[in-house]
Amino acid sequence: MKTDARRHHDPEVRGFASDNYAGVHPEVLAAIALANGGHQIAYGEDDYTDHLQRVIHSHFGASAEAFPVFNGTGANVVALQALTDRWGSVICAESAHINVDEGGAPERMAGLKLLTVPTPDGKLTPELIDRQAWGWEDEHRAMPQVVSLAQNTELGTVYTPDEIRAICDHAHQHGMKVHLDGARIANAAASLNVPMRAFTNAAGVDVISYGGTKNGMLFGEAVVVLNPDAVRRMKHIRKMSMQLASKMRFVSVQLEALLAKDLWLRNARHANAMAQRLAEGVRSVDGVEILYPVQANAVFARLPHDVSERLQKRYRFYFWDEAAGDVRWMCAYDTTEDDVDGFLTALKEEMSR
Repeated sequence: MKTDARRHHDPEVRGFASDNYAGVHPEVLAAIALANGGHQIAYGEDDYTDHLQRVIHSHFGASAEAFPVFNGTGANVVALQALTDRWGSVICAESAHINVDEGGAPERMAGLKLLTVPTPDGKLTPELIDRQAWGWEDEHRAMPQVVSLAQNTELGTVYTPDEIRAICDHAHQHGMKVHLDGARIANAAASLNVPMRAFTNAAGVDVISYGGTKNGMLFGEAVVVLNPDAVRRMKHIRKMSMQLASKMRFVSVQLEALLAKDLWLRNARHANAMAQRLAEGVRSVDGVEILYPVQANAVFARLPHDVSERLQKRYRFYFWDEAAGDVRWMCAYDTTEDDVDGFLTALKEEMSR
């Protein structure tokens, strides 16, 4: 029986649950179509993956190398495996994505131990790192070998280049390497108004998990190795971790579409601006508290639980800490001013009930 594809959703409906909910940017879709047709060598030996390396050099320097993968968790697992020994551990914030939102994949799949540190704003400091940076010669303790930080953090806060440089200097002095989870790295660069290299290779970061899906891609991320001496056998680890795409050209061309010009920055600036618009409106609503500085594309707030439940029937978003009444509102590259204003109107209506 013949069936035709049909649209199953209203393309005018947008919420504030996640920037992963957004569709694919039209320029990225056009790039995928451009890469289609004909035959290209599989498993990364295609022309698009080759050209992506030159684009990566323009952002992160001539020694940088990109290893495209399927998703963000895969990027983190591959990167951390390449940075650690079997007896190694990774120091991270207690709120880090690798600790909270990856289903135990870094520990289960990479065979390492996460050593977490509570942070008031999601950001590590040398002093906080020192709570776990000890016992290197103690065979009873997983050896601290990597510091992993997220830019921006899971709480929407952004490290300055100087803050990351201080962390990298401190970690390297202890013989540890530095991994940066850059799922929203573009939003951080837009917030700081600096090139991505200013808080990555120029600050001493060894490896990045570069995020594209939250910034307009269909799928795919990349592990970007900034310090080749810090990792081992990246290609083999990527394959063993089931993150080697056969038709890699369709991941690489998306990253190229974002990074070759300024699409990555345009998308991030817009998402950040919508978050600022949302935060400004929320501050005028009595009974709603913004929990953290709004520095990228996330707004964390506390409001009555029953209000959030009613509001969720009108707009999708998630509780962050349901017991406390904390919620997270995310903006994306396709969030509009009307989306924000409509949400604020709904919030005020529900708060007044």
